[in-house]
Amino acid sequence: MKYNQLGESDLKVSEICLGTMTYGHQNTIEDAHQQLDYAITQGINFLDAAEMYPVPPRGETQGKTEAYIGEWLKKQQRDQLIVATKIAGPGRPFSWLRGGNNKVDRDNITQAVDDSLQRLQTDYIDLYQIHWPDRYVPTFGQTAYNPELERETVPIAEQLAVFADVIKAGKIRYLGLSNETPWGVSEFVRIANDLGLPKVVTTQNAYNLLNRNFESGLAEVFRYTDVGLLAYSPLGFGFLTGKYIENQQLENTRITLFPGFGQRYLKPNVQEAVKAYVELAKKYNLSPAQLAIAFVKSRWFVKSTIIGATTLAQLQENIDSVNVVLDKEIFADIDAIHTRYPNPAP
Repeated sequence: MKYNQLGESDLKVSEICLGTMTYGHQNTIEDAHQQLDYAITQGINFLDAAEMYPVPPRGETQGKTEAYIGEWLKKQQRDQLIVATKIAGPGRPFSWLRGGNNKVDRDNITQAVDDSLQRLQTDYIDLYQIHWPDRYVPTFGQTAYNPELERETVPIAEQLAVFADVIKAGKIRYLGLSNETPWGVSEFVRIANDLGLPKVVTTQNAYNLLNRNFESGLAEVFRYTDVGLLAYSPLGFGFLTGKYIENQQLENTRITLFPGFGQRYLKPNVQEAVKAYVELAKKYNLSPAQLAIAFVKSRWFVKSTIIGATTLAQLQENIDSVNVVLDKEIFADIDAIHTRYPNPAP
């Protein structure tokens, strides 16, 4: 397992991060603790959660993911682990989360951080992320920016000033973004530099063989700002494992359990692209999952690849991808497929 430094922080994270959004819905607390135990034996020191998890977000399950982690975390050597979580932003119908008023403002940040600390049973959070922007941006499969959808937003400077106070209080160590745009990352960095406020060290965005949009805008921003990518959905909601090629109605899978979450992968050319990548994996004697994860972790801008699994066998296969090194020939074949089916699931 390799370890990468996150931006200008002193956090060194494993190149594989354990995602936990299924804990509390698809995974029991026993499942979760088994996964966590196995992950750390394999050198993983980085865990990612969110206050709204598990998915799908519901009032009766909200917070269970962090609570499951907390029961495990209290038994661990805390300073050997890097724990990340997120605050939910506005624009989602979460009436059960702080009354539905989820602006990234002082009151919400303060309560969200305190609630996460309590559920996680820890004194501090290593990386605290804004799950999606407080302002309007197209996210989760939306691609076209529409100025008519802009909403009132908490100024970035005001958000950063609150986080500066929370960091000073010792409740969080570093700040990150998620589902952000090139403009958004640039503004967060610029304002932090201008006002002497905390600089974000990461952005967590979707990145996989079916969605390489990051390469066309954010990659340049990251190079010049020293912000790193935490890549989520490296398996494209499970599509890149190849399991949906013949049957998109498999039982107990994310696409069947949470149809609203998988719409970005039900677009034209997704299945054709997946078939091509599955055949490519066979050509090089790899599993489709190993090919997909190895590709993501090979990118220069990726600091950690977030994997999630509902079974221990899936987790083992995904973690084994750290042993897969792709060569120039495989990359050429990947790019040929990408040219034929460019970003079918942005």
